[in-house]
Amino acid sequence: MKTLDKIITYLFAFIYMLFGLNFFLGFLPMPELEGNALTYMALLSSTGYMASVKILEIIVALMLIFNFKKVLAWLLILPVSTNILMYDVFIVGIPMLGLLMMALNLYMVYRNRAHYTALLR
Repeated sequence: MKTLDKIITYLFAFIYMLFGLNFFLGFLPMPELEGNALTYMALLSSTGYMASVKILEIIVALMLIFNFKKVLAWLLILPVSTNILMYDVFIVGIPMLGLLMMALNLYMVYRNRAHYTALLR
């Protein structure tokens, strides 16, 4: 299981690092948005909210890569993974990357559940 956990951790970190850096550097082509997706993303970008989320994604990715407070990192990124899934389901209408990120995030939170027991008392 340790090997699987490492694979999941590095895959998860790579995806968040890739899209976090792409937000600022624009090295990947992004699909054209339309309708509700365009409205939603325009609002998030214009308020600075999306930049703060992308900074959090990069920080958490680095925490996971460098094994720095990984248990905390999995909790910090959980709301972001949830929001990506909700965006995919309710705005785009197709659960894509959000489903993968949420599944990986929940699996790792479950694997680290012993560390979170004090939060649930």
